[in-house]
Amino acid sequence: MKNMTRTLIFGTALLLALTSPLHSQEEELSAEDAAALKSHEDFMNSLSWKTEGSGSLGSRADLVIPEGYRFLGSGDSSKLMEYYGNLSNGAELGFISPDHMEWFAVFEFDDVGYVKDDEKDKLDADEILDQLKEGQKAANEELSRLGHSTLNVLGWHTPPFYNKETNNLEWAIRLSSSDGSEILNYKTKLLGRRGVMDVVLVCSEEQLASVIPEYQGLLNGFAYKKEDNYASFTDGDKIAEYGLVGLIAGGGLLVAAKSGLLAKLWKPIAFGLVAIGVFIKRIFRGKTPDSI
Repeated sequence: MKNMTRTLIFGTALLLALTSPLHSQEEELSAEDAAALKSHEDFMNSLSWKTEGSGSLGSRADLVIPEGYRFLGSGDSSKLMEYYGNLSNGAELGFISPDHMEWFAVFEFDDVGYVKDDEKDKLDADEILDQLKEGQKAANEELSRLGHSTLNVLGWHTPPFYNKETNNLEWAIRLSSSDGSEILNYKTKLLGRRGVMDVVLVCSEEQLASVIPEYQGLLNGFAYKKEDNYASFTDGDKIAEYGLVGLIAGGGLLVAAKSGLLAKLWKPIAFGLVAIGVFIKRIFRGKTPDSI
């Protein structure tokens, strides 16, 4: 089973930077910080941001880009994730966030085949949580080897649920990091004919109540190509080796850890720049979509 588990770390330093007055932080910038700001600005402006119309998620799907949002396609999405400390394998198909970039979502497709939803009434949250905790033990061995903070599964923020009308599987898990921070991962699996679009929302737990409706509104603008949507399944198509429970629990985690593949599949995203909120505001402040 192929595991596409992502753990996304949203640092408290970023939140502090975003909520602090811009002018006061700019005034306090040292020469070293100013150089870092310029480097960051150059990098962000080197990316091909799209701020209107729709964005292509590879050849599988498209996403509407509402006003006030910015989107990156494949290639640039991977560059941005690597820049934020992500162990990217280059498979990211899309990145979208509001202009202020206080939260974002990343899209990646897993071509596992058609995932049957016959387990939709058998999502035992307690049993799945136990599997996640067990899998995390193996993941932590690899994280330690790579020099990353280890993670502890605390429990559900939102137990897994399946929307049979849209074929979306969603859940949110709470974790703690060995560096003392707490992490919230909100995940959505968009089932398609030939696999699953994996969407990971990155925000703070305090933001979640206000962000989720906005995020789910964004997903209303997601659409598989007609020949790739879930309803287009035909006899003879590839069938996934696991169902909805497997999508959540990530049963391949133990095997991946033993084979060394976890380094490619496990993607912790860490924001290491203390003043990144200032950088974002300065780069995009006062710019029109045409100038970005």
